[in-house]
Amino acid sequence: MKKIYLLMCFLGILLPYYNLINFLKGNNWSMSGFFDLLYANYAVSMISMDLAVAATSFLIFLIYKFKKMPLKIIRYLICLFLVGFSLALPLYLYDNHNEQ
Repeated sequence: MKKIYLLMCFLGILLPYYNLINFLKGNNWSMSGFFDLLYANYAVSMISMDLAVAATSFLIFLIYKFKKMPLKIIRYLICLFLVGFSLALPLYLYDNHNEQ
């Protein structure tokens, strides 16, 4: 199972950044218009809101776990804010998976 989580970590970096780089190439390496496109239609808005709620829930979970039992959450926070939920969650699952 850990191999699957590790694969998801790589995909969580590769897929979002592939699309970001393609957006930047097509937009003359400018971020202008990026946030407008997040809410371009209801389908994209739904996905954006879904990810925002999921990432916020994960952030709250990390803070709760940190207060309950101090663990090193800084790596997950860095992943969450620099790459996104697509890396932070699989990395957390990878680090905390117990083989039975």
